[in-house]
Amino acid sequence: MKLKIHTQIFIAIVLGLVTGIVFESQQGQIAFLNIEHIGIIGNLFIRLLKMIIVPLIFASIVTGIISVGDTKKLGRIGLKTFLYYLSTTALAVILGLVLVNIIHPGKGIDLPTETTNEFSERQAPSILSTLTDIIPENIFKAMAQSDVLSIIFFSILFGIAICSIGEKGKPLVSLFEAFNDVMMKITGWIMLLAPIGIFALMAHTIGTLGLSVLKPLAIYMITVALGLLIHATIVLPILLRTFGKYSPLKLIKDVFSAITTAFSTASSAATLPITMECLQENTGVSKKITSFVLPLGATINMDGTALYEAVAAMFIAQAYGVDLSFGQQIIIVLTATLASIGAAAIPSAGLITLIIVLNAVNLPIEGIGMIWAVDRILDMLRTAVNVWGDTCGTVVVAKLEQETFHN
Repeated sequence: MKLKIHTQIFIAIVLGLVTGIVFESQQGQIAFLNIEHIGIIGNLFIRLLKMIIVPLIFASIVTGIISVGDTKKLGRIGLKTFLYYLSTTALAVILGLVLVNIIHPGKGIDLPTETTNEFSERQAPSILSTLTDIIPENIFKAMAQSDVLSIIFFSILFGIAICSIGEKGKPLVSLFEAFNDVMMKITGWIMLLAPIGIFALMAHTIGTLGLSVLKPLAIYMITVALGLLIHATIVLPILLRTFGKYSPLKLIKDVFSAITTAFSTASSAATLPITMECLQENTGVSKKITSFVLPLGATINMDGTALYEAVAAMFIAQAYGVDLSFGQQIIIVLTATLASIGAAAIPSAGLITLIIVLNAVNLPIEGIGMIWAVDRILDMLRTAVNVWGDTCGTVVVAKLEQETFHN
């Protein structure tokens, strides 16, 4: 009997964890096999996923807009999507602040005073530049650089233009519908390799970092993980049940493959093709909703990242003995929410946008130095929550649009 894909992925994660521990105990080398050799397999899997992101986003959004047809209806769907994502992100930040003020994970921890060159030398995007860069100067350059916000903007504009020219646009309608079907077929092929790729990524992560990296920052990690757990298992399911009229347990089963892929790749953009396939095939959400809501969610809906940034900022403040006022914590809520929107849907992007939050309340960015050591583990967790939030939001929007789902 052939195992279902989500079962294969779960087994792959467990085997990858065990393999990583074995390699770490052997200093990354067993006979002629090095942990980096396994890492190459994981990197190839990520490259396959990244390879189809730009054409998939372009094709899916244009197709989604074409299928909606009515521009007034499209505006309604877009407004519902944006309001939902903004609300859940703000709730995640507030939850993170509540937990970090109760647990105080930064007390008694000495952060290094030296600057972490890798991050201090990289320019964090400002909120203003993020908004400005939505409109690309050159769409081909934006595609080459995978500037997702710019691609989404152009795709929406292109789709609306096709709808507006009526009969003349029918050849393009057929072209993009076929193009989208081709991209989903390629996605299906790549999905067959997911267990192998996820095994390799998990083994490489544990085999390289080891489990010992978790000890000094255990309370900090527990605080972030607890916040993500509460948001994923209480806040989002309540919203899903209330507004989406859908069982959280059934949805988690429907999209399990996407969430485990997000966990192992730490990239919601790389997971996007699988997320779309899961919702369309297992849940029954229409292409016109998934093609519009999911690419937007993979870019602006970063619940896990926003919560992490709030906890990390407060953790650094506590570690340096800085007492942040209520007003400063409100600034953290606003900046973490907006900065998470500008975070790229790639591994560790949250560390870069965290600089925005730290600067907003005048905290030293040197504090990033220590949390960087455990960021990969937390990045995997928060990305899984990001994708779970995307799927919940898509189902909610679909229900608000009077769609029906699979039983």
